[in-house]
Amino acid sequence: MMTPSSPAPRPLPAIRTLEPLQPLQWLALAWRDIERAPAVGLAHGAALALFGAALLAAAHDRFWLLAGALSGFLLVAPVLAVGLYAVSRALERGEPAGFRLVLRTWLSWRGRPGDGRHDRRHDWRLVRFGLLLAAAGTGWVLTSASLITWLAPQPVQQPMDFVRHVMLARDSLLFEAWLALGGVLAAPVFASSVITLPLLLDRRIGVLDAVLTSWRAVLANPAPLALWAALVMGFTLLGLGSALLGLVLVVPLLGHASWHAYRDTVDASAWPPREPHEERAP
Repeated sequence: MMTPSSPAPRPLPAIRTLEPLQPLQWLALAWRDIERAPAVGLAHGAALALFGAALLAAAHDRFWLLAGALSGFLLVAPVLAVGLYAVSRALERGEPAGFRLVLRTWLSWRGRPGDGRHDRRHDWRLVRFGLLLAAAGTGWVLTSASLITWLAPQPVQQPMDFVRHVMLARDSLLFEAWLALGGVLAAPVFASSVITLPLLLDRRIGVLDAVLTSWRAVLANPAPLALWAALVMGFTLLGLGSALLGLVLVVPLLGHASWHAYRDTVDASAWPPREPHEERAP
């Protein structure tokens, strides 16, 4: 029960109606952002490509370790691209957008209200949400392993075992069932995250409210955001299928486009802004 001094709860951010092909505009705007701040974007892409290569080198001959590493990489990569959202926001405002901005985004610190001192407490909302995504990836790997172990005709321990006994198995729908299960589990993860990360970066809103806003956005715009999901998957597969070299460009393209997806889909003006790159004088 609210007391007379309790502030009224803010309504969840409003959701705008999108055009069916609006995700293509986000890609065009993302390309413009890359052209305006190429070093930051390509550095993010190169870093994630190198990180992915290290994962492949460590787990290339152990299928379930490789599957877990890949799933975790795909789910946590949007968190690691937070600097790209900050760059797109700065470019939108006509502010400097370089590596210093990215560093301040991650190492932001704010003063404790009322005491005139700085409190070096990090805003852990993005990290907490990243951990939730990692937990979702772990759940997928465990569920997938249970399905394959239960139904595969031979043990699957290495990547070629999966190709032979699951993908190329005759008179079996195991691979199709595995893909269908992945789609069923991926859909709620996408709905929970498509808007959440840029919203958390931009506004002082709780993780739960941000996730609910993301779900409302998907339910209000199923066709455009289904197209966006397909584009994200397609570009990601292109990046992975090019020996990870394509990620150098795919990562900044999808990162900047995610910011524009948020800006077009959500009106969060009722929530206080978060300014991680601003430093206040002591």
